[in-house]
Amino acid sequence: MLTQRPVHGALKAGLCIAAAALLGACAPALDWRDVRPEGALVQLQLPCKPHGQSRDVQLGGARVNLALHACAAGAATWGLAAADMVDPALVGPALAELSAAAAGNLAAKPVPRQPLPVTGATPNAASGWQRLSGRLPDGKPAQMQVLVFARGTWVYQASVLGEKIDEAAAQTFFASLRFSP
Repeated sequence: MLTQRPVHGALKAGLCIAAAALLGACAPALDWRDVRPEGALVQLQLPCKPHGQSRDVQLGGARVNLALHACAAGAATWGLAAADMVDPALVGPALAELSAAAAGNLAAKPVPRQPLPVTGATPNAASGWQRLSGRLPDGKPAQMQVLVFARGTWVYQASVLGEKIDEAAAQTFFASLRFSP
């Protein structure tokens, strides 16, 4: 069991603020587009134009810059967070912390991660996909599907958050994640 640390709180607060802000926006129909966030090494499809922000956070035992690219469409928030851990020994702990933060954001019970391979990702025992149900900080019910994965020293968290998630759209989103050879 992870203990609550002030640093973990900063990461949780940043992701909650971004998700809450985007959930409040008007959500147009899904308009899929290829996206390659600057510096993130990964490519994906998002159903809306993402907005980016970054901040320094404590993650996996190190101070890193966490970049978040997110948008709102189809009554859900779609996002990708990425950080370079620099030290390979910190990748596993960072992935575990990203999974725990996702569950914590919804006050959801942690569930085991299921395998969901990403083309070109580095295998890591802490990688995997989760389906979470819980409540947002404002008390509204929410569901989240989240995938944590790595490539080299980079860690990623791809997520879909909403009151009800369109399963076909979520599958399109997660299946689109890939690294160029």
